[in-house]
Amino acid sequence: MKLRFEGRVSSTLLTFFIAGMLFLLPPFAGSQTQSGKEVVTPTAYASFDPVARGSSFQVAVVMKIRPGFHVNAREVSENYLIRTDLKADGPAGFKIGDVAYPKGTLQTFVFSKDKQLNVYTDSVTLRVPVTALPDAPTGTQHLPMKLRYQACSSEICLPPVTLPVDATLNVVAEGKAARPANREIFSK
Repeated sequence: MKLRFEGRVSSTLLTFFIAGMLFLLPPFAGSQTQSGKEVVTPTAYASFDPVARGSSFQVAVVMKIRPGFHVNAREVSENYLIRTDLKADGPAGFKIGDVAYPKGTLQTFVFSKDKQLNVYTDSVTLRVPVTALPDAPTGTQHLPMKLRYQACSSEICLPPVTLPVDATLNVVAEGKAARPANREIFSK
């Protein structure tokens, strides 16, 4: 009788163990397939800090792309590909120019067979020319942007995502106070 009871306890424990493992496997397996939001980290930088009213400067959005992934460049190789796109909404007192996108690199992937695709990998910098108009508000200002891209590995493409990116600007009235900033980004 004692052996039978231990046998039931053992089989019950085994059942709980297997059920527990099955419960844990879906999140583990799901973590293998990432969201496009987890693949790219965008950060905004201003070429001057502070920025003077009446002056022109640049905002750079640096996209750090996780190793093993790429995003389609702005200039896509095929019409069906989703291009990288940055939209900036200029608050009152600012004039926003056209975004400058770098060239991508041509690469071949398992899913693209013999066709080379124009992509961004590692780190890429998008540049936005901005002018602080003479009536721009002083103090801390925000330049909201939206970055849309599609991240892919060598085997799969994740659904496209749009991330908010915010550039914080410190605006001053006098041009003498403006100083170049983030030279390591803007000297390239």
